[in-house]
Amino acid sequence: MNPLDDPRIGERIINLLAALVLVLQIGMVAQRWLVTNIRIFGTQSFLLALIAGVIAYFNNAPHIYVAALLTLIVKAIILPILLERLVLKVAIRQEIEPLVNVPLSILISALLTLLGYLVAESFYRPEESGTASALGHNTLAVAISLFLIGFFMIVNRRKAITQVLALLSLENGLFLAAIALTYGMPLVVELGVFFDLLIGTMTLGILVYRIRETFDSMDVSKLRKLRG
Repeated sequence: MNPLDDPRIGERIINLLAALVLVLQIGMVAQRWLVTNIRIFGTQSFLLALIAGVIAYFNNAPHIYVAALLTLIVKAIILPILLERLVLKVAIRQEIEPLVNVPLSILISALLTLLGYLVAESFYRPEESGTASALGHNTLAVAISLFLIGFFMIVNRRKAITQVLALLSLENGLFLAAIALTYGMPLVVELGVFFDLLIGTMTLGILVYRIRETFDSMDVSKLRKLRG
């Protein structure tokens, strides 16, 4: 038997990649430079594409290859390029002080990660481990953690563009959960999701630029001035 066809090898690769994805998510919480955050998101999306590719290889699932390719092109390449250009256009390079300081934010992220593992524990089936059909199932904890930390970033950050990144990283958690538990959605649905994600991000980018033009800032708290 070819060692590369052993599902246990695939499981180790996926576990390593998932751990790196989680580390990058926590790194995004600690990082205040916008371009660095964008590149962290791009790297995280690249790793998710690799996870999807490994699952597709061991399960001979062509539609997951398509999902991996779309993740690579749209979320690891196109969106980071668009967002970096937006940062250069609005000429704001660094996040202002978040609502919760960085050390406490990291602690909260660690607690949310622990919560993610506790929630995922009830879905764990050790008797299924080591088989191709179970590849990625134990990454559900990482997927839940990505979702929770992404939601926390939306609440905690005040720059519009970092809130966009938080929303995208939250979506990465949903993507990982879909790949890990159901091996992806139907191809037509996946294409629709990626198209909506691209259009949505472009729309949010326009809104970010308009906020910058109107308030000379990307601090979303200034939107309170629009109240009648």
